[in-house]
Amino acid sequence: MNLKETYTISIYSENNVGLLNRISAIFLKRHINIESFSTSLSEIENVFRFIIVVNIDPNKIKKIILQIEKQVDVIKAFYHTDEETIFQESALYKVKSSSLFEERHIQNVIKKSHANIVTVSPEYFVIEKTGFRHETEELRKNLVEYGLLQFVRSGRISVTKSKMKISELLNTFNKNK
Repeated sequence: MNLKETYTISIYSENNVGLLNRISAIFLKRHINIESFSTSLSEIENVFRFIIVVNIDPNKIKKIILQIEKQVDVIKAFYHTDEETIFQESALYKVKSSSLFEERHIQNVIKKSHANIVTVSPEYFVIEKTGFRHETEELRKNLVEYGLLQFVRSGRISVTKSKMKISELLNTFNKNK
């Protein structure tokens, strides 16, 4: 029996329509659930970076990366374990304003979790928390009793501890043009 491991997959690509569908189809065909997904501009001009978190058998990760790299718009894909990356998630919590003024304990919950209040209105206030998944989840559970109205969490964002060498790879392509 193979034990599953958590991997952060970084995909550098052009920003073209349909790529997300093709990448998600790779996971769908293999019945692999995507735990977290985010995308943004990368450190390289006009190159986007997808961050996908999956929990899979270590023997399958290389095959997945090879399939992803076969996509026309993909420049390069990497995979890393949690130990090889620095990662965080962000979360927003919308809570009834009455609890902020009537339930003094909530201020201790916010302070203890190192969260920040980003806005207050007569009906609600919004808290922001950046941290690991278990930290944002713990705060969510703690806020339920105070009238949690809405909750949203971002996908994982991460950087690797070691150099990814994507810039060197792109420089080689540019020199060959």
